[in-house]
Amino acid sequence: MATIRHRRIDTPLGTYVLAAGDDALIGVWREAQKHFPVVARLGEEAPQEHSVLDAAASQLLAYLAGERTGFDLPLAPVGTPFQHRVWEQLQTIPYGATTTYGKIAEALDSPRAAQAVGAAVGANPLSIVVPCHRVLASSGDLTGYAGGTQTKEALLRLEGVLLS
Repeated sequence: MATIRHRRIDTPLGTYVLAAGDDALIGVWREAQKHFPVVARLGEEAPQEHSVLDAAASQLLAYLAGERTGFDLPLAPVGTPFQHRVWEQLQTIPYGATTTYGKIAEALDSPRAAQAVGAAVGANPLSIVVPCHRVLASSGDLTGYAGGTQTKEALLRLEGVLLS
């Protein structure tokens, strides 16, 4: 079993906590966000160097600075099979694009599962890296986001989806 370690990083959107095993990233959470994990799940603070956390921090900061549009990280989020299917769909949403909970449900051949999709999107442990901020209500509204709707709005502005 991999040893879980974490690191806090300050970003333009607030403090984020990154958690990883030896070989893969398992979480990216805005500090104090909804669904923030229990401290035990974060493991101990990472040593000065941790290859996965170093890469994740570097890529996240570059993304938030507008210097990159995607992530190239090994991922190992913990979730149910349904959640994993939803999170895989999130990763197909291109930078600068959005979709709806209903369209994800349709893509999963479960057109009546929009609410279940919403719950899985909300439980995404890899915020920003697995782009749950790109999912909108069918009306186009910026519905709930675990990191706060202001954060979701800022991410969509960064990607050019919303005009300043």
